[in-house]
Amino acid sequence: MSESLSTDVLIVGGGVAGLWLNARLRRLGYSTLLVDKGVLGGGQSVKSQGIIHGGTKYALSGALTGASEAIADMPRRWREALAGSGELDLSGVRLLSDAHYLWSPGTLTGNLTSFFASKAVRSRVGQVKGGELPPALQNPRFKGKVYRLSELVLDVPSLIQRLAELSGPGLLKAERIEPLRENGELTGLIVDGRSIRAQRIVLTAGAGNAELLSALGLAQPAMQKRPLHMVIVKAPTLKPLYAHCLGGGSKPRITVTSHPAADGEWVWYLGGDLAEAGGVARDEASQIAAAKKELAELVPWIDLSAAKWATLRIDRAEPAQSALARPDNAFLAEQGRLLVGWPTKLALSPDFADRVEAALIRDGIQPQPLTPLPELPRPAITGPFWKGLV
Repeated sequence: MSESLSTDVLIVGGGVAGLWLNARLRRLGYSTLLVDKGVLGGGQSVKSQGIIHGGTKYALSGALTGASEAIADMPRRWREALAGSGELDLSGVRLLSDAHYLWSPGTLTGNLTSFFASKAVRSRVGQVKGGELPPALQNPRFKGKVYRLSELVLDVPSLIQRLAELSGPGLLKAERIEPLRENGELTGLIVDGRSIRAQRIVLTAGAGNAELLSALGLAQPAMQKRPLHMVIVKAPTLKPLYAHCLGGGSKPRITVTSHPAADGEWVWYLGGDLAEAGGVARDEASQIAAAKKELAELVPWIDLSAAKWATLRIDRAEPAQSALARPDNAFLAEQGRLLVGWPTKLALSPDFADRVEAALIRDGIQPQPLTPLPELPRPAITGPFWKGLV
């Protein structure tokens, strides 16, 4: 039996939310230990498009909803961290694009024209033309309009790498996680037979939260999954593009991010409406066919005859909402020493950490003098989402 350990905060789940929280709490002087069953960032984090958006796409329905306002401050906080002057030092994390774009393939419909004219949107959006256009759209056949958003796109594996560095020795690879109860109270977890006591236990394991809650004998908070069926395309003819292509509805018709492969080619990662319910219902071949049709209509000047295609299914794990709606903020529920949460969006990881920090302060949880951690088996770090697919 391994020696028992004690820490101020025990975190389960090594995606961006858990790693960000871990680094933030360490900076505040808490001792922390983050436990993960897989590879760091290997769940939803690496399969995200890496967009740190400020909610402009949520305002497409014409109203600045709770989602767009809650998330509006996130790009600033991430930029400060990337510059090394924010709440975490993320200098060295690879920035794929300093902006994300809104792209209308043809003439803008009336409601979109008024959307861009509204004061709330004007402060975040500016039209670009000519040489300022994203490289993939710099073609004489392109007839649409493009607007630059004050949002950014990150290389998620390099973000995970940096957050893991900021975790110091406090990372532990786990096979089996069980509750540690003393006098009927949850006081920690038993990880592969080793007891770990903590003042607070935070579950931030994305889709894994449901299994962990079940192991703890808890049915709440309930979780929902909103599936996506993303498309990956790799070709020597692709150039960088980071954009929401607007359709007629309130969701982007297609959302494109671009990722550099080791061989010098670009990988496009396609989400948006293409990947939502209609895409989820399609099998891989049908979904690839739908993506080919969309790109043939939207960027017909790009020769994709030598392209490699694949799809990737993702379950976005979130607190249960009525009618599978999208939650507007990071979510945190509490029960004794246990805190359970979902950031709901990569960009909202700082908001999630705010909520945990506020709960610790409210409950008077102070850093305790603790024995330094022994050397522990560390989880590996995720590779890129397209690895082994294209």
